[in-house]
Amino acid sequence: MRMRSFVPAAATALSLAFAVAITPLKATAQDQQTLADIRQELTILHVEIQRLKREMSTTGSPQVNLSGNSVLDRVTAIEEELQRLTAQTEQLSFKVERVVQDGTNRIGDLEFRLVELEGGDISQLGETTTLGGVDLPEGGTGAEPALPATPGSAPADTELAVGEQRDFDAAKAALDEGSYQAAAEQFVAFTLAYPGSPLTSAAEYHRGKALDGLGDTREAARAYLAAFSANPAGQTAPDALFELGAALGRLGQTSQACVTLSEVGGRFPASEAVAAAEAERAKLACN
Repeated sequence: MRMRSFVPAAATALSLAFAVAITPLKATAQDQQTLADIRQELTILHVEIQRLKREMSTTGSPQVNLSGNSVLDRVTAIEEELQRLTAQTEQLSFKVERVVQDGTNRIGDLEFRLVELEGGDISQLGETTTLGGVDLPEGGTGAEPALPATPGSAPADTELAVGEQRDFDAAKAALDEGSYQAAAEQFVAFTLAYPGSPLTSAAEYHRGKALDGLGDTREAARAYLAAFSANPAGQTAPDALFELGAALGRLGQTSQACVTLSEVGGRFPASEAVAAAEAERAKLACN
């Protein structure tokens, strides 16, 4: 009788001991599974970032056709190519923004879960750092830079390199003083030192003025063409197109000059350069 009562009691005690012993094991396994899920999500995020990096890699030599029978044809070809590249840039920028937003949200969720697992204070979590460390502008991709308000000045929200505005102003001062050779050399040095600068179009335009001052009409025409091509919708574009047409006229390329000068009014009807272009057309006896 005592043996019968002892067996159930021992079995009950053993069951309780086994239940107590296995409880932390179950919790530990559950915690390990949660951390494994986090590691898996981090791996997925890493793959997405690597895929984004591949988007930034070139696929071969660029195929750009900028040929044409006239200066205006080449300008039109350059403008069309710029529009195509701008559209591609906007698409890629939108894709990058989506990856950044999705990655940032995932990182924020992982931070929350890790703090919760470690028993930390969730209320002390700050705002998650944007993936890549740079905040994207609200309401857009940031692919379209603002145009300068005046020739030779960058937009207020454009960050210039150290000494960029200073070097430009020094070259412009040399031009204003009539030191055309020095100004031309300084503007060349500027475009080489700051490729892709928002002041490139203005620098090329003023270089053309300096070369005109030196009597080098052919190189001046090339500078005006470079100024227009750098920013066909910028502040210097109407004046650069007019100066290009006038330079072609001085070089004896009357038909090319007339077509180019007519484009000033067609592209920029509200510009003050239109009157100068029409006067030049009258001088060249354009049809």
